[in-house]
Amino acid sequence: MKCLIIDDVYAGIQETLSQKMDVENLYEAEWEGKPAKTPLTAAQLAEKIGDCDILIMRVDPAINADVLAAAKNLKFIGVCSVGLNHVNMEIAKEKGIIVQNAPGLNGNAVAELTIGKMLDLARQSIPAHRDVCDNHNWDKYAFMGHELRGATLGILGFGRIGQRVAHFAHAFDMNIVAYDPYLPVELFGKNNATRMETIPELLKVADYVTIHMPLNAETKNLISADSIKTMKPNAVILNMARGGIVNEKDMCEALNEGRIAGYGTDVLEQELSEGDGVNSPLFECKNFVVTPHLGAQTYEASRDIGNFMLEKINAAFFA
Repeated sequence: MKCLIIDDVYAGIQETLSQKMDVENLYEAEWEGKPAKTPLTAAQLAEKIGDCDILIMRVDPAINADVLAAAKNLKFIGVCSVGLNHVNMEIAKEKGIIVQNAPGLNGNAVAELTIGKMLDLARQSIPAHRDVCDNHNWDKYAFMGHELRGATLGILGFGRIGQRVAHFAHAFDMNIVAYDPYLPVELFGKNNATRMETIPELLKVADYVTIHMPLNAETKNLISADSIKTMKPNAVILNMARGGIVNEKDMCEALNEGRIAGYGTDVLEQELSEGDGVNSPLFECKNFVVTPHLGAQTYEASRDIGNFMLEKINAAFFA
């Protein structure tokens, strides 16, 4: 058997599987102009995947029809993250390929990042840092902020990550409202949240809105010019889910025109460097905070996800 690893994942996966099969780490390799420690393109993966039985990845590249057509021996795709929108699930199912993600295991890491960004925007910590370090100013009066206490947090998507965010927000004495039509009503109360019937209802009352939903046809451009119009002008939006749920052009215009108070995100519509690098209209906006999709980038989450994936591979092939 052969396993391909194509992203930065828990080292224990390679160490353990190497005892049972041939493991090639293409993320670490430099070949055909690809620098080491960079994700593959779909075309590059299609060239390498022909005799692969197990593929270990995260979110790049897209596992499209071309990749799956080239994958003659593929039996298992281990996605060391939550979302599966980058995998053509229909074709994978037709070919009998097991697609295993790792739901919930990065939940605490993502939730902590969400709260961190909320605090950064509430207290203007990043522009204050820049003013001190870049401009050598020491002006505390330029950065009046807000406390989270008493503010209303709206959580879109109340799965494991959303519930963990609610747990932290409750400790800050925030009022919590949440929307998720797929969960039982009693789950909201158990997590100190009030269940909202509709997204517009949540957006209308929230001071902070945090998104923890998958990207699909229903959520594409969920936050756009039309939905922003219904929100408080002093509201802050946070997106730790997927680029594309927030329309970046509309968000940029709203930030620049003062129709929204801030936007913090860990995801973008375009996350792979192209030409001069990653680009977004948001980069020129005020009250914007971004990180490069590092929600799950903790040693603890990587370890937990890696061990979980090894358990699933063992059950599928060696039980």
